[in-house]
Amino acid sequence: MPPAEQLLNAPEFTVSELSLSLKRTVEDAFGHVRVRGEISGFRGAHSSGHCYFALKDESAKIEAVIWKGVHSRMRFKPQEGLEVIATGKLTTYPGSSKYQIVIEALEPAGIGALMALMEERKKKLAAEGLFDEARKQLLPWLPEVIGVVTSPTGAVIRDILHRLEDRFPRRVLVWPVKVQGDGSAEQVAAAIRGFNALSEGGRIPRPDVLIVARGGGSLEDLWSFNEEIVVRAAAESMIPLISAVGHETDITLIDFVADKRAPTPTAAAEMAVPVRSDLFVEVGDLGRRTRACWQRAQESRRSELRAAARALPAAGDLLAIPRQRLDSAGASLPRCLKANTHAHFRRFTAASAKLTLRVLHGQISQADHRLTVCGERLGLSTRSLLRRRRDRFAGLEVRLRASKLANAQAQRNAIARQRERTHRLTERAQRALVTLLHRLEARVENSGKLLSALSYRSVLARGFALVRDEAGHPVHAADTIGPGARVEIEFADGRVGATADADRAAPAERRAPAQPKPVAETKPAPRRLAKPVDQGSLF
Repeated sequence: MPPAEQLLNAPEFTVSELSLSLKRTVEDAFGHVRVRGEISGFRGAHSSGHCYFALKDESAKIEAVIWKGVHSRMRFKPQEGLEVIATGKLTTYPGSSKYQIVIEALEPAGIGALMALMEERKKKLAAEGLFDEARKQLLPWLPEVIGVVTSPTGAVIRDILHRLEDRFPRRVLVWPVKVQGDGSAEQVAAAIRGFNALSEGGRIPRPDVLIVARGGGSLEDLWSFNEEIVVRAAAESMIPLISAVGHETDITLIDFVADKRAPTPTAAAEMAVPVRSDLFVEVGDLGRRTRACWQRAQESRRSELRAAARALPAAGDLLAIPRQRLDSAGASLPRCLKANTHAHFRRFTAASAKLTLRVLHGQISQADHRLTVCGERLGLSTRSLLRRRRDRFAGLEVRLRASKLANAQAQRNAIARQRERTHRLTERAQRALVTLLHRLEARVENSGKLLSALSYRSVLARGFALVRDEAGHPVHAADTIGPGARVEIEFADGRVGATADADRAAPAERRAPAQPKPVAETKPAPRRLAKPVDQGSLF
């Protein structure tokens, strides 16, 4: 066949069919891939929550997308310029005829990428002032309750408890968390905030100091303590916090924001409490020194008292002059009493000479006049006050009556407005109900038309027929009907019975296996049976 005729006979595809075929081919061939490359063109999540960027190396680039739900669950978030290993599947986007990778998991490509991310996050948090020494608190000298945020099954908690038991037994509250893997950073941050949320004097005592501890490991194992949510929770802690993550050479971001960094969890327990035996020795030494100091002070005061007693004069010498003054005052006392009595008698005589009956009458008349004047002034003041009060009450009554009428009118106007609004809302509700009923009727009518259009009876009305077997099941192929089988034919206006031709071969599954026959022998063709007059042929 010429090439032109071959092209004419080639099947035709629409653009959508071709795009869908390519999409299925790519997805079937690359259903699960891991790609290593550098993130390019990342500007944060889109307004829809999805992330769009590209993965590139020195010679190629592929578009990438992370859906909103996957991005929210990712422990490691994509950042511009970071080398990562992406896990996902390849697909195509028919709208722009390009292929892309749908990322389901993302991880940094090696320790170098993690260190770069850690340094960038460290600079960002340091710029916010979270690592300033002025923000850090002093550890309590002897805490009553110690809170520990760590794994309950590891050796770290046993080391801390054993060290506290050796140095100074204290009450310990353990908040069990995951210290590695997905969700561990959120659990550690929640534990720090949970300890800070405990109230003073509550059923669960609030710790005086917190220890965030974990054993040693690789940078990936300790990465939860480099997460921003953990660092910010430690910075917001109002309880002094000790960071004891990893060994002495392991550095995490929580070490910079903690109030104290311990090289190991055991060292954190040593920082939290002093040594009890050392305290006993120190207290005993201080007691002995206090007693010796008190004895020396007592001896010094006793010596000073003896020296002062020797310097004091005798008691008789001190009382000689006061005794002489007392004798002189006792000798002059009778003469002074007589002189005082004569002076008081002279003042009494002068005052009685001035006190006559006429003077008393004058004073009484003056007092009576003042009393009369005061009574008249009191009556005038009372009448004036009553008149002013009466005028004031009359004005208040007028104002009250006017206010009552205005208030009643305002209430009537408000009732009228509410009644009018109620009428409007009732009319709107009636119109909305009528509109809703019309829409429902239209939907019911459209559904009926759709049902009629999809019904097989409309096909029967166009001249087709439906054939059923004796069991009432539809017949889809002629080979399923044996010779002489009873069938039922349904037309648009009713059903009729029919019998299949007897000269038709039996179905394949019912047909007996054919016996080999000699080639020379010939057999006459089977003779057709006469058809009933009242029914036609189906074939």
